[in-house]
Amino acid sequence: MSFFGNKRLIIVLVGLVLLITIVGFTSRERSKLSWPEMFLKDTFSVVQGFFYRPAQAVSGFFQGIGDAYDVYEENRVLKAGMDQYARMTAELHDLQAENERLRSALQAKDNLVKSYDLRFAEVVARNPDTWNNTITIDKGLKHGIKKDMAVMTAKGLIGRVQSVANFSSTVELLTSYERRNHISAYIQVKLQAAKGTTSYQTVSGVIEEYDPQERLLIMRKIPWGQKIEAKQQVVSSGLGGVIPRNLPIGYIVRVEPDDYGLTQTAYIQPSADFSQLNEVMVVERSFTFTPTGELVPNQQTQTPPAPPAAGGGQ
Repeated sequence: MSFFGNKRLIIVLVGLVLLITIVGFTSRERSKLSWPEMFLKDTFSVVQGFFYRPAQAVSGFFQGIGDAYDVYEENRVLKAGMDQYARMTAELHDLQAENERLRSALQAKDNLVKSYDLRFAEVVARNPDTWNNTITIDKGLKHGIKKDMAVMTAKGLIGRVQSVANFSSTVELLTSYERRNHISAYIQVKLQAAKGTTSYQTVSGVIEEYDPQERLLIMRKIPWGQKIEAKQQVVSSGLGGVIPRNLPIGYIVRVEPDDYGLTQTAYIQPSADFSQLNEVMVVERSFTFTPTGELVPNQQTQTPPAPPAAGGGQ
């Protein structure tokens, strides 16, 4: 038994010596490979090429799918970013427009606050079927709004309060086809004095209609012989007892004689933009008419305090 065990050990040692010898011989730098090495290299290269190309094709296919999915995800994220950018840009533009409107309204309030009390309101409804007739605002009786109060924007008069609820009001516009209330107005005519000084003369008239084709207000009953020219400003006269005085209405576009040649008719470009009504101001004049027809300041129309109870004083 020991002989066969030693024999195996001898064979292993001899194999290790041969292996080390071969490794040492093949590891040194040579100009040519041996034919077994060339045969093995060629064989492995053919086998590797046979399996490498399909594997590379499959790997490239799945890599392409992965790249396409990554591109899809990136494109989706970019589209979402673009949608968000467009939405934010729209909101920014809307805020800028609102800021400009509020600045104009504040400036108009500063100019009018000495003569009138102004109440800001927002337009909350405008029916497309009655687009030129009425709007609804978010202020009512609880906010001090009353029937027939004038309503304007920062640029000019737009109408009057037609009806009032507790928390909202309906405003009849100057462009209404159904408007029956005429507005007394003045045309501010510029006069040139001899010494070069400038003065103004007011010429009265009544705004009665609106021309939807030309989008112009029609002012009638202008005295014949008054020299009315284009671009002269038209303001409210305050003589009607409803609309306060000196609220801007518009500018003269042209003047024509009436059908009978006794008065003149003027066509007026409104100062306010009736297509963009967002924030408005309700104007309360400083005086009003009592039920007896007397013109008194507003505070005098309030209900007087009740007299003291009997026994409470002299």
